[in-house]
Amino acid sequence: MLDILVYEEKKHGSTETGPCMEYLLQHKILETLCTLGKAEYPPGMKQQVVLFFSKILGQIQQPMLNYLNVHRPVKKLIHLCGEDIESTCERDEAQFLGTVCAKINQDPRLLSHIMENKNATAQRRESSGPDNEAEGQQLESQMSTLPSAAGHKTASSFTGADSGHGHSVSVSTTALECSTLAPKMQKNLIDALIKLCRSKRKKIALKACESLLLLVCIQKLEVATLLIENTALCQLVISYLCDLYCCIPTSLDPAVINLLEKISWRAHYNPSPSEGSSQSAVKEVVEAFLAWYDYCNTLVVEAHAVIAGPVAAAIHKVLFIGILQPQLLQVSELGILSTTVLLTTLLQQTTSEALLEELVFFLLGKQRVPEVPLDLNNHLLCYQLIENCDHLSDEISIATLHVFEQLLQKPHEHIVHSLVLRNLQDRSYVSRCLVGQEDKTHTDQEHFDEAEELEEDPYFTDGFPDTGFRSSTVPSFPSSSEESEKADGKEKVTKIVNSFLCLVPEEAKTSHHFDGTGYDTYVHDAHGQFQHCCSHALSWNWPLMPKPLDTTESDVEFYEGHFLKILFDRLARLLDQPYELNLQVTSVLSKLALFPHPHLHEYLLDPYVNLASGCRSLFSVLVRVIAELMQRIQRIPDIRVKLVMVRKQLTGHREDEQIDHTTLLKGVIVLEEFCKELAAIALVKYPSQEPDGT
Repeated sequence: MLDILVYEEKKHGSTETGPCMEYLLQHKILETLCTLGKAEYPPGMKQQVVLFFSKILGQIQQPMLNYLNVHRPVKKLIHLCGEDIESTCERDEAQFLGTVCAKINQDPRLLSHIMENKNATAQRRESSGPDNEAEGQQLESQMSTLPSAAGHKTASSFTGADSGHGHSVSVSTTALECSTLAPKMQKNLIDALIKLCRSKRKKIALKACESLLLLVCIQKLEVATLLIENTALCQLVISYLCDLYCCIPTSLDPAVINLLEKISWRAHYNPSPSEGSSQSAVKEVVEAFLAWYDYCNTLVVEAHAVIAGPVAAAIHKVLFIGILQPQLLQVSELGILSTTVLLTTLLQQTTSEALLEELVFFLLGKQRVPEVPLDLNNHLLCYQLIENCDHLSDEISIATLHVFEQLLQKPHEHIVHSLVLRNLQDRSYVSRCLVGQEDKTHTDQEHFDEAEELEEDPYFTDGFPDTGFRSSTVPSFPSSSEESEKADGKEKVTKIVNSFLCLVPEEAKTSHHFDGTGYDTYVHDAHGQFQHCCSHALSWNWPLMPKPLDTTESDVEFYEGHFLKILFDRLARLLDQPYELNLQVTSVLSKLALFPHPHLHEYLLDPYVNLASGCRSLFSVLVRVIAELMQRIQRIPDIRVKLVMVRKQLTGHREDEQIDHTTLLKGVIVLEEFCKELAAIALVKYPSQEPDGT
């Protein structure tokens, strides 16, 4: 039959309907075939009918789906797809649905023939009696609680264990509702595609995923509105995402997630022959969840805004708030650690603007006003995440700091504003005292309270006669701001760079013993990272110059904010913390220092800023660390030799062996490298801070 129809079309052309096609349409041949396929009479008839429909729709060029006697049986056949999990017909069903989606993508007007509108669906529910209504209520009930029965079944199939080994999370029906559920429970094209997306046969799932994208990427308002208002697209996509999350064991080892490379849904559903055979069940479960999350991200990127917005909002409401938030706020350290590591991976996977915004607001809240210490009205999750950066467990602290490091690399203005900039917008960290109003020496003493304490310390005034440490290596604060104001740009940036480079005394530096570890090695990387930050900040309308200072004294004391407070506290303990934790703390601070906002630059990278009384800056914290360092290392014999040995161990040039004061020595090395990195950042940033350089 198909060969005859194809031959006839070639003979008469695709613009005319031949007698064979007219006979097919008038005598409802496709309706008859669909009825036989539904009845499976004879056995195996459904597969043959699905295969025939795929071929006739794919090979006949004339628009057949416009005809009632074609799109009606096609719609009935769509209802039969995805009913039998792992059936022999799955491959042909995926091909059939893909063909239908391709036709709709070519002519979006066909969707109105294939997809019923809301009113028609409601009428059918009323006319079909209580059976269909009960089915809709049953599905709605299943979606009201996560994990659902289907989710537990999936967990067992992945892990080979009972569902109790997965996350046990309940989510209310209101958390799942993107809009009214009742009129969306009818079987339709979207429902059939999602069912096939759940297939364990990855190639079938890949075909279904690609077919769904063909529908949602149609950039026509009426099509997007029809899909979002008349189908359960949001609920079905998010339900599968949550089911996959609930398959992940609660006792997941964070190392499993850390070892995973970035998951692509296309690569996951189309694996190479060498993959999969030796993969552990837990890793497969995690990959399945991340792959579907990546697919959701792709869907939000490519879909019409009418679809992308509700899907992203549903992920926020159901996955982020309904499931992840309780996991992040739990008391179990292992649970917090595994969920935090998984959150980092989700951040890395998120590239769509709409989904990123939902994730940012979920983590940080929407507050834009300056913070108040111990504000109970602050965003609870954000507060707890920042507190976790200073957790008793170093592993949790490192994992949470890594979350913020990933967050700061995302192109969203609210991230850096919420964490830092909202507390710097009035420049209340700068002293309001005008130069010349008081005695010069008195002004210096008030502006540099911490520097005065250091100068009174005998270690800063007398040097180290026994060990060879010289007080000249300690950076001095400027005597007044007039000198820096008169200096040209090159001299100013040189002074700032030297201030950071000279922080660590020469006797405690070891990088000069190794090739390729000088300060200049950071400049190239800093330049590229700074340009990347600038490209993100172009649309954020940040000022080019600092806000003019209000000369009147403010009654409100400066508060650097919860985030910077924790980071500065961690940095102050750098000499007593594990090496990995120090690396993460300094990495987050360097990411902050790269942003091209004048207030952030001034507060983090200008050693010569006149700090208000009681304020601390990044440079002042480093000065205190250096003061502690110089007191402690004088009591360690052969300090230079041991520092070189530890650096060789860290770079893999020497086997690990027990060395006294290892934590302190590693902290000194991190401190040296961090100062070089800050100097490089100050160098590459400085031209952008000048009016002529912008």
